[in-house]
Parts: sequence; C-alpha cells; structure tokens
Amino acid sequence: MLKKSVVCLLGAACVQNVAGHIALWHPSMWGFNMTEGDNRPVDPLADFTFDRWWFHGHLDHPPNNGDVLELPAGDQVTVELACHKGHTSYNATSGGPIDPKGETNSPCPGAPSTQWHTENEGDVAGCALGIVQKSDVNQVSPEDFVIFSVNHKCVWTRMTDFKVPADMPACPPGGCTCAWFWIHSADSGSEQMYMNGFRCDITGAKPDAPALGQSQVARRCGLDPASGRSGNPSNCTQGAKQPLYWLQKERNNMFEGILDPPVYNDLYGFKDGAQDDIFQQASSNTANLIASPNATEDASLSSSPSPPAAPSSSATLSSTEIATPTESSLISDSKTPTGEPVSPGETLTAASRTIASTHFSGLPSKPKRLTKHFRRPTASANA
Repeated sequence: MLKKSVVCLLGAACVQNVAGHIALWHPSMWGFNMTEGDNRPVDPLADFTFDRWWFHGHLDHPPNNGDVLELPAGDQVTVELACHKGHTSYNATSGGPIDPKGETNSPCPGAPSTQWHTENEGDVAGCALGIVQKSDVNQVSPEDFVIFSVNHKCVWTRMTDFKVPADMPACPPGGCTCAWFWIHSADSGSEQMYMNGFRCDITGAKPDAPALGQSQVARRCGLDPASGRSGNPSNCTQGAKQPLYWLQKERNNMFEGILDPPVYNDLYGFKDGAQDDIFQQASSNTANLIASPNATEDASLSSSPSPPAAPSSSATLSSTEIATPTESSLISDSKTPTGEPVSPGETLTAASRTIASTHFSGLPSKPKRLTKHFRRPTASANA
C-alpha cells in the first residue's frame, strides 16, 4: 500500500502584492500549467456561469496521460498548501522555486494569515476532497461528487493531511475524477468558493468494498459560536454529502448570505478526517433522514420520521424533518422565496440570498458576527 503521497494544494500570489487564494497544484489537475492570464487555478470563483466555475473552467486543459493522484484506502495523503506554485516541489511554471523566507511550513511565506483569508488558526473553516466513480470528466455532474475527506485546519499549514476511508471502493478502468473544495470564513476577505479538479485513483481497495452512497445536499446543523446560534444535530444530513456550491450564477446548492458562508466542518455536518458514513451500507441505516434537494419539510422531528408530504406553495427545505420558517436559512432550500422550484441551471436571485441569510432557528435574525473584518484582499500577482 502506498504509505504516503505528497501533492500540492496551493495557489495565489505571494510575490509582491499578495492575495492568498488557494488552489490544488498537482500534475493530475486540470489547468496545472494555467499560471498566467485571468483564469489561474488560484483565482477565486464568485458570480460565474456554470462553464466558468465548474472545474475552474479548465476542462480544455486536462492533465497529461498517466498523471494521477493516488489515494491510499485506510491511510492518508499528505498535501502542500501554499500561495504560489513556486512554493511547492513542482516549482513555478517559469522562474524556478521561490524563497520561503524561513517559513517552510507556511502556506504563504512572508505574508500575514489574512492573505489566505483567516484572522488566526482558530478562524480557519476547513476544506475537502470529493470523488466521483467515473473516469470520463465529461460525464460528471455536480450532484455526482461525494465528499470523502475533510481537514478542519485547512488552510493553515503548508503540509496538510487528508485521511482516506478504509472502505473506499476501487475506481473503474481509467481511474476516478476528484476535486478539491474550499470556502473560507467570513472574517477576512471577500466571499467566494474554490474548486480544482484532478484525476485520481484509489489504491489498496478491498475486493468487497461497498459502493459509495448517493450524495445529498449538506444541511446546516452545528453550533456556530461566531454568530451565537445553537446547533440542531437532528438536522444534519446523514450519509454521503455533496460539495458546497455557493455564490455562482448557476447550479448553486447553497443559498446562504455572504456573511454566513457554508463551510466544511461541523457546522454543516462534516466531521474532521475520513468521512466513513458515505457508503451504501452505512447510508441505508439512515435513509429516512436523507431527502433529495427538492423534498418538502413536512415530518416530525423524531427517531422515526414520516415520509415527506407533497410540495406546497410555501418555500420548502431539503430535508424530511419538520422545520419552522425561521430555520430555512440553515438548510439549502431548493425553492425560491415564492415557492417556485429552482432548476439546476437557474440563476440565484438577490432576494433569495437575502432571505437565506436573515432567518435562523429560534435566534435573532441578524447575525452577531462583526463585519469590520469583512474586507477585500489586495490585488494579486501572477502565480
């Protein structure tokens, strides 16, 4: 079994004017050499059409044949988080390595942590790896991805581990399709999301490994000390979960406001480390707690939830558990504020973003988070 693989998750400019955007750098990624121009892998994704944000718009720049990121089942893959390709073992596309200034384990040597969108180590919000059991990237859709590993301390240090579930099934011939996802906290920099895709393969898979379950939309359910909101564990999505698609013109599955970003940690039911509940046999035990993104909230909060009722004219939530109207923003809604269904390609309106960010269960509608730290980063240099 491959004991440890070293890859690079990094991005953004750390030379001259620094804005610590992050990307996944590895030869297996789409857009590996796209380090110049206006669509570098390190550039943040916000308010884009689907073809522009999906795989960072790099589907026309695939990795070379044979370049694959190996993911050892039951072990971990060690990655490098940095703010410039030149700070990795792959060096810059041109110009060679960049001096780390003695900060060899910093993701952005010589820069304050605000340059990678965090006030301090306690302010990081986590990042994740997702996988699809398909080798043809053109057959992959957003709903196919399953988040299989999460690191709550991402992004903080350059060297970062992602644990791989022991029951990960083998990939089909040609390998799997993977992606790295990150949404930072609201305290430092303008809000956006990050996605970079790469070819991957599971090594050391068990012959009888269970299949991955059908991923569902993650729901807000954890304690949020930053805003003073209490958690609701019964509202957590059980089993395999989709990535958090947010703040784009099309194909969002998250509708929170810019001061309440969806994140890859306990707030949305993502535990730290390997996600061991993503398999069909594990998901079957909690199937009644999982609903499609278009399901209606019309059952009681009990250990034996009832089937969902028919959609009504009011806005509904993606869960089979009952929720009061003030809980709507804690969960990604599949309908507009007027009750009309949101199609996968429909543009998110400003009105729905506003409603999704101002109502919370049993607590004041206005978050307590201070907004004085909400600022835009400085202009970045080319990675």
